[in-house]
Amino acid sequence: LLRAWASGCSTGEEAYSLAMVFKEALERVKPAGNFSLQVFATDLDRDAIDRARAGVYPANIAADISPERLRRFFAQDETGYRVGKEIREAVVFAPQNVIMDSPFTKLDLLICRNLLIYLDQGVQKKLIPLFHYSLNPGGVLFLGSAETIGAFTHLFAPRAKKVRLYRRLDSAPAGVPVE
Repeated sequence: LLRAWASGCSTGEEAYSLAMVFKEALERVKPAGNFSLQVFATDLDRDAIDRARAGVYPANIAADISPERLRRFFAQDETGYRVGKEIREAVVFAPQNVIMDSPFTKLDLLICRNLLIYLDQGVQKKLIPLFHYSLNPGGVLFLGSAETIGAFTHLFAPRAKKVRLYRRLDSAPAGVPVE
């Protein structure tokens, strides 16, 4: 089981996209054994979470999604497209205040794209160690293009700096509290 958390997921596009790409990758690689994905997708905005759970998007998404993926992962209706059941079942949406509520843990992937830029530097300095705590050893943190790990180079190493992928390091000092 691969566990992922899409923090600040808004209306769910990124969480659903992750589930689709994972499914496609599994079919391409055909690994031995049974692999599955569980995506936890959270946001402070309860209305956005409700829209994400519904998985219904306007027809203009066709401009950004290949016809192949639209056919495979969506059902079209008179108002637009609805994400298919198989993909919706891979994602659990919940309201969450990432600053105040408990984080998800034992994660393989944590996506926090374009959330940190809206938070002050003090909160950012609390969240990066929290993300480290949430990830399994070797887990991956995916930030937005305008975001970085800042001074926390002892917690994360760049995997693909240009796209802001970071691998969790195990070199964090023992006994350092996470707020």
